Amino acid sequence: MDDRADPAPRDLTPILRPRSVAVVGASSRPGTIGAEIVRNLVVHGFQGPVYPVHRQAHAVQSIKAWRDIRDIPDPIDLAVLVVPQPQVLEVATACAEKGVRGMVVITAGFKEAGAQGLQDEQALTALCRQHGIALIGPNCLGVVSTDPDTLLDATFAPTFPPAGTVAVASQSGALGVAMLDYARELNIGVSDFVSMGNKADVSGNDLIAWWQADPRTKVILLYLESFGNPRRFASLARQVARTKPIVTVKSGRSRRGNLAASSHTGSLAGADVAVQALVDEAGVIRVDTVDELFDMAAFLAHQPVPAGRRVAILTNAGGPGILATDAAEAWGLEVPDLPEETRQGLQAFLPAAASVRNPVDMIASATPEHYERAIRLLLDCPEVDALIVLFVPPIITDPSQVGQAIARGAAGASKPVLSCFMGRHGVPEGLSTLAAAHIPSYAFPESAVRVLARASRYGAWRQRPEGTVQVPAGVDLPAACALVQAFRDRVGAGWLPPAQVDALLAAIGVRTPGGRVAATPGQAAQVARELGFPVVAKLVSDTITHKSDVGGVKVDLRHEGDVFAAWEQVQAALAERGQSDQMQGMLIQPLVRGGVECLVGLTRDPVYGPLLAFGLGGVHVELLKDVRFRIPPLSDVAAADLVRSIQGFPLLDGFRGAAPADVPAVEDLLLRVSALVEACPAIAELDLNPVKVLPRGQGTICVDARVRVG
Repeated sequence: MDDRADPAPRDLTPILRPRSVAVVGASSRPGTIGAEIVRNLVVHGFQGPVYPVHRQAHAVQSIKAWRDIRDIPDPIDLAVLVVPQPQVLEVATACAEKGVRGMVVITAGFKEAGAQGLQDEQALTALCRQHGIALIGPNCLGVVSTDPDTLLDATFAPTFPPAGTVAVASQSGALGVAMLDYARELNIGVSDFVSMGNKADVSGNDLIAWWQADPRTKVILLYLESFGNPRRFASLARQVARTKPIVTVKSGRSRRGNLAASSHTGSLAGADVAVQALVDEAGVIRVDTVDELFDMAAFLAHQPVPAGRRVAILTNAGGPGILATDAAEAWGLEVPDLPEETRQGLQAFLPAAASVRNPVDMIASATPEHYERAIRLLLDCPEVDALIVLFVPPIITDPSQVGQAIARGAAGASKPVLSCFMGRHGVPEGLSTLAAAHIPSYAFPESAVRVLARASRYGAWRQRPEGTVQVPAGVDLPAACALVQAFRDRVGAGWLPPAQVDALLAAIGVRTPGGRVAATPGQAAQVARELGFPVVAKLVSDTITHKSDVGGVKVDLRHEGDVFAAWEQVQAALAERGQSDQMQGMLIQPLVRGGVECLVGLTRDPVYGPLLAFGLGGVHVELLKDVRFRIPPLSDVAAADLVRSIQGFPLLDGFRGAAPADVPAVEDLLLRVSALVEACPAIAELDLNPVKVLPRGQGTICVDARVRVG
């Protein structure tokens, strides 16, 4: 867990740039972990001395061995521990006495093994922090640095990756082996690799902060199974991603979500929703598989981030061009028509049968020269932000010559270029020119499109202003928190009564229709007379969440008879379900006509904390599930982005001639709720549903609200 109070960046120099390494548990026996680590350090050219430590051997793999790390006369920066689990704490104590500054514990059998292992891990972590030792692991694969001044391979993996600009961190050792193999296979250059294991001390957050300052690292890849400190991750990633892309695979997606949640918002939120909200706001590129992780790395390591979503597609076969176009539209990219000037330029050298629209199909007779000239024209087109080049190898064309032509055509371009040599993953064998030009190649058009779409979204996030977090005028947070605290002192936990919900919303400046709770049909009729018809009658119950499901909402009641009839209908519906005792009265409110119904909600995830929700409201919430989540506090820019992120936003923006709704008022409402959430952590759930978003300039009215205090 990354639970240290001090968020200052860790000095990971002893781990990733050590000047000396001791391997405690070193071995000469082939196939053992202790032997493989010593071998990898030597074979891959570690630039400092390696000190094997073995209690009995005089030498390990022809290198003088030491019985105890404290016997080594020279300073030790990094100690790699490959000893049995019961000996780890003893050896770590010896390392601390020696003055070791970095430690990688390969040994397993700690918190992943049960309660005793957890206690042992906590003791190990406490020892390291007491002595200022940066600890990787335990239960990990090790670490790699390709820095030419270091050349560290302190792992037992069989593969040493090529040097480059991509930093990789994996919480899984087994996947770490596969990732190193993948980097070698696809020739993706790695700056550092860290297998984090149990993350007892050094976390993904520490590594991100280190790599932010590392001039050799341009892209950060993460395989994560958990976030130690999600809020710190979000804050740090948001800062780093402005200049260095962060790409992550986060495992543990759960479709179960929070099935026991008692609000609309809670039922829609789950662990994976929280993760997505976290990465969306932080500008992290999330992918689904390790394969896609390296697809993104191949692009981001060398190609510029696209300035927009407009893509040109160049092909020598119609089918792949259509596949790419369909995929582009499905992923939110634009495939624009080319301007007349560009089409005329293409027609000047392509056969008459070629299609010079977008996608540009040069047909099977396309030559390498056709590719080169077409690429230059398309990259010069102002209506194009990126280019995908497809090639299906016909018998008459040499793929290596096409690769050279692509490289020449893309030379010096400021726009990204992706290639697809159909059926060949990575840079096809023999196309050294394409590899030298750092143009990524994918096996199928859909893969190239997926990479470009994610890069485009990241580019849009990076261009977005950071925004400011401010409390809107008219928000009385002390009054709101005092109301919540008074309820806790009096009741403990539960749903706020309607009158207190109205008071809470009034304290933060949220408009409601008002209204009063009636305990009898006669009181309901009297309240309706005083408010003025037409009115709405709503069931009041601490236990029934979705009032519409039990017929508990009656609208457009125009006279007293309608009110009495509504009361009887609700009572009868509850009696039929055996829930008569759960009715505490009816809330009578003036009817609010018109407006687009939306939802603003809050739920709290036990790991990720508060999640703020926005989407289409009313009865459509759980049917359409057009709801997006963000982690507060929201900035003004984040609030505007959240409103526009739902698929139903056109309904707010004046769909098919309808009057545009008051979108700025919705953004203001989100900021008010965000401020309340931050100030009052006792609010466990909140549903403002529906919120009527009135025509532009008329604001919003929350016509129904539920607030649960935890």
